[in-house]
Amino acid sequence: MEQHELEQLEIDLFLEGVYRRYGYDFRNYARASLQRRMRGLMAATGHSSVIEMLPKVFSDRGFLIRVVDALSINVTEMFRDPPFFLALREKVVPYLKTYPFIKVWHAGCASGEEVYSLAILFKEEGIYDRTTFFATDFNAGTLEKAKAGIYPLDTMKKFAGNYLAGGGKAALSDYFHAEYDSVIVDGSLKKNVTFAMHNLATDGVFGEMHLILCRNVLIYFDAQLQCRAAGLFDDSLVHGGILALGSKETLRFTELADYYDMLDEKWRIYRKTGATYLAAHWGAPT
Repeated sequence: MEQHELEQLEIDLFLEGVYRRYGYDFRNYARASLQRRMRGLMAATGHSSVIEMLPKVFSDRGFLIRVVDALSINVTEMFRDPPFFLALREKVVPYLKTYPFIKVWHAGCASGEEVYSLAILFKEEGIYDRTTFFATDFNAGTLEKAKAGIYPLDTMKKFAGNYLAGGGKAALSDYFHAEYDSVIVDGSLKKNVTFAMHNLATDGVFGEMHLILCRNVLIYFDAQLQCRAAGLFDDSLVHGGILALGSKETLRFTELADYYDMLDEKWRIYRKTGATYLAAHWGAPT
C-alpha cells in the first residue's frame, strides 16, 4: 500500500473512532481540508502518524478537545464581508419587517462575532426586539466564547471598519464596553440570543426559521454532507424564508435549487418559494 493510501486509511479509521466513541462526525468533511488539519494536529502534538493519535483520543478527553478544535471551522469576525451585511440590510430586512415575530438561525456561529453583528444590524433596523436568534455550533469551547462575547481590544479597529462598510448607522463602540485589553458585548445585544450545541452532520431540524445564515461552513463538507445540511435548512425554513450562504457556497448542485429564488447572486442569498422540495417529492401535507 502506498504512503498516500495508508494515510487516507488511517484518517478514515481515526474519524470513525472519534465518531463511535464520542459522536463527533467529521467523516464527510472535505478530504483535502481534513488532511491539512490532521497533519497540522500531528505536528502540534508530536505524533508521527494519524493512527498513533487514536489511542490518545480514546483515553484522553483533553486531547479530544484539541482534535475538535483542530477540525472545527472558526474563521469569523465582526461584519465579515461588509457587502454581505449591506445586502442583508437592503434586500432581506425589508422582507423580514413584514413578520410580527422573527426567528433566525445562525448555523456554525463559531465564537459569535457574526451573530452579534446580525443583532446590531437588526437593532439599527428596528426589528431586534421582535427577533429570536438561535446561534449554534458543535464545538463547546467556541460556544462558550460566543456566550461570553469578549473579544480582543486590538480587533476593534478592523471590526469598526467592517461595520461602517456594511451600512452601520452609529459607532460600533456603542455596542461594547471596554475592560482592560478586551471589549465585551453589551447585554442588550445578548438578551434575544440563545446559543446551543448543534451538529450539521448528525443533528436534526432546528425549528421554523424566517432566516438561516450558514457561511464558510459548507465549503468544508463533501457533496453528501452539503446535501444533508441543505436539506436541514430547507426543513427548518418557513415558506418564503431566507437562506444566506457564503459567496463560495451554493444550492446550484443540490436537489433544492429549483425551489429557491436568488435574491443576491454574489452573496448566495436565497428565498424559499411556495413549492417545497419535500412537497414536490412526497406530496403536500394533508
